[in-house]
Parts: sequence; C-alpha cells; structure tokens
Amino acid sequence: MRGKVAIITGAAGGQGAAAARRLVADGARVLLGDVADEAGRALAAELGADARFRHLDVTDEAAWDGAVAAAEDAFGPVDVLVNNAGVLHLAPLAETEPADFERVVRVNQFGAFLGMRAVQRSMRDGGSIINVSSVEGLAGMAGSIAYSASKFAVRGMTKVAALELGHRGIRVNSVHPGVIDTAMVRAQVGAALDDFAAARLALGRVGRPEEVANLVAFLASDDSSYCTGAEFVADGGATATHSLAR
Repeated sequence: MRGKVAIITGAAGGQGAAAARRLVADGARVLLGDVADEAGRALAAELGADARFRHLDVTDEAAWDGAVAAAEDAFGPVDVLVNNAGVLHLAPLAETEPADFERVVRVNQFGAFLGMRAVQRSMRDGGSIINVSSVEGLAGMAGSIAYSASKFAVRGMTKVAALELGHRGIRVNSVHPGVIDTAMVRAQVGAALDDFAAARLALGRVGRPEEVANLVAFLASDDSSYCTGAEFVADGGATATHSLAR
C-alpha cells in the first residue's frame, strides 16, 4: 500500500476507523470522510500526517466532488475508494416507514453510487474500489427489509462497475461482513448480539472491525490484482448454515 491514496467513508468509527488504521499502517495516505466531525478529526490526529479528515455526507454529490479534490490536493490522485458509510434500520416490513426505507437506501446505496461515480473520473488506472455490503446482501434476514434492499443493491452495482471499469485495470469488489461488534450494531441489537453469535455462528463469537479491515486491506493492495466483481465474506460462518438450521 505504500504510496497509495485512499478515501474511506464512514471512517470516524467502527469498520471504517479500523480500515483507516490498517491502510495507514500499511503505508497508504488516507482521506477520512464522515459526518461525525469530532470523532473523525480525533482519528486523523491519531494517525498523523498520512491522514486528513473531511466532513462528507455521502448522499451529497457536491460533497463527493469536494472530497475527491481534497484528497488530490493533500496526497495526489486517488488509488483506492472504500465505500463503508452505512446506516442500519431493523424493523418488520409492516413497521418500516417509507421515510426510514428511503433514508437507508440513500446512505447505503445512493451514497456508494455517488462515491464510485465521483472517484472513477480521477482514479488512477489500476485502482481499487471496495464497496462494503453485508451478509444481508447475500441472503435475506427477517426484520431487515430496508437494509437488505440497500446491501443487495451495493452487491449488484459492484458487478456492473467492475465490468465497466475493468478496461482501465480498476477492480471493484464487495465485502460482506457478518455480525461485527460496532457501536451501530450494538445500538440496534444490544446484549442479544453475543447470545446470537454463540448460538448461531460457526465460530461462536462476534467479529471484530479489524477482521473486516484485514479483508479491505487485501482488496486495496496489489495482492488482489486478479480479483474483481466478486464477493468477499467475513461472517464467522453465518452464511454456511442452511436457512432451516437452528
């Protein structure tokens, strides 16, 4: 990763912060994008000269153009985009309000679309786009109608972008985390998270953000030079089980 320039969204905490720490440790220079300004600035200060923070609402097209320009001004042309920003809303179909559905899709799906569209115009040939989807982008889960819709869409957009950008050597892949211990997930699920993991996952535990960051780092690096349009799963075995298994 030495010499590469990356933009990571949702970088102020959780999986995004873990990815930022990993890429900087591997030699990359990283623009941290998030709406959580205080946490984002603190992480940039922690990471030092190889990181910059910029307020970034991923649903705002002009904000994306500004973020790409800021990355170029600070570090040079962009090599890596990690579309990590996302929101989680869990509710049954009948209880999901249209406004909640639209909010989730705008951040998770539309935000990833805007990011790919903005970055590909200035990304160096041979770059890497990593779209963070979810295991809910591979199979359905009751109570996740909005979230699953957005994450399935991210998976599909990844494949289309891989086909369209392959002639430039730009690789586009999706990462599908399972149950990862982040503040966003804890806020929605609470203490039941550990019980679920112990009872239902092959590895019997919740995943760590750093374990997803390891996969992101692989896809950002030249070690994954022949990987594109593909799904990479880090789920502790969540998708290994039959849907009827308990």
